[in-house]
Amino acid sequence: MALPSNPDKTAESKRAERLAAEQDVFIREVDEAVRADQLDSAAKRYGIPAAIILVLGLAGFGGYLFWKENREGTLETQSEELIGALDAMGRGDNAGAEKQLATLASDADNGVRIAAKMTQAGLAAGAGRSDDAVKIYDAIKADDSAPQAYRDLATIRAIAINFDSMEPKAVIDQLRPLAVADNAWFGSAGELVGAAYLKMGDRKQAGKMFGDIAKDENVPQTLRSRARQMAGLLGVDAVEDVDKAMERLRSEGRVAEAPNMAAEADAPPAAGAEGQ
Repeated sequence: MALPSNPDKTAESKRAERLAAEQDVFIREVDEAVRADQLDSAAKRYGIPAAIILVLGLAGFGGYLFWKENREGTLETQSEELIGALDAMGRGDNAGAEKQLATLASDADNGVRIAAKMTQAGLAAGAGRSDDAVKIYDAIKADDSAPQAYRDLATIRAIAINFDSMEPKAVIDQLRPLAVADNAWFGSAGELVGAAYLKMGDRKQAGKMFGDIAKDENVPQTLRSRARQMAGLLGVDAVEDVDKAMERLRSEGRVAEAPNMAAEADAPPAAGAEGQ
């Protein structure tokens, strides 16, 4: 059996390996301790602000959910109150309706508030309180937070109430932007503009306006019928295409279907008809 050539060197190598291993373990332990210390320092330094931010974020989100649910509940309640006011009007209880509307017109959410004001103005106009109605309509018209459709309607209704006392040109200047095809209020605004032209003595412009209203299929039929009559009186042909007009009248049940003359000619005579 062969002996190691240098026993001292072998022992020295083993000690060196053991020392290196111990140093490696020590370095790893120191590294882990440093990391732990760094995490602990970071937690102490940033943990409280991060926790505050997290808590504030959760509180804000919870507050938003609460606000949203509360807002939806408020809108639902206000809508029910508005319907209640309309029901009161239907029963003839205008005093009760006006009381409910007054509360909604001052405290309700924007959409319900404007609807309540429009209804208030309508009640005032129906009761003969034209000045009160116009005052409410003018307030709606000047309210930048009100939907544009409401503001336009308030403009039309205020002018309709004051039409007799207004200069025709003022009526035309205010309503001409609305009295155009494709505008939702074309028929109502156009009818007032046509009447203003008549008041000025401009039969040509009045006839054209009434004729345009009569031919617009988007305008309510009752308004189109009035406009057609006015256009005819002013010498403007506002009758739509005859075939389309007959088809529309038949669909409305106002004209019976035309008999099929060819079919009747080919049909056999009725019993007893040959002897007549």
